[in-house]
Amino acid sequence: MNEEDTLAEDLRQVIGELVRTVRTVDTMPSGEAAILGHLDRTGPQTTAELAHRRGVTHQSSAKTVKDLRASGLVRTEPHPTDRRKLLVHITETGRARLRSERGQRSDRLGTAIKETLSAAEQQQLRDCVSLLARLTAHLRT
Repeated sequence: MNEEDTLAEDLRQVIGELVRTVRTVDTMPSGEAAILGHLDRTGPQTTAELAHRRGVTHQSSAKTVKDLRASGLVRTEPHPTDRRKLLVHITETGRARLRSERGQRSDRLGTAIKETLSAAEQQQLRDCVSLLARLTAHLRT
């Protein structure tokens, strides 16, 4: 394995572990949070579209949407061009719950940054955020 491959694998492992660790403060199932996040970022979608984005089965996505709907976190309405489908929308209650989940994650991460990293290291981390954003944008193309 060359240096670039090692860097890519190390980065993948560390970021994955960081995300999983930060999410331990979540108070809702990860599937529900993922669907709310997709709806918040991209707007209304069908259950099939949500399943595709998450890489899960339609049945799994439909169950999660049903649970979110029962909790008042999403609502559905007939699709404007295909009445056989339903569009799933995030509700204001869903947005508030999502903000709360995201806030808990940010608080945990922010506390860890302050308690673990020196001022110089915090600046290094700030500098890395733009690099990670560029990598993400490139991977999306």
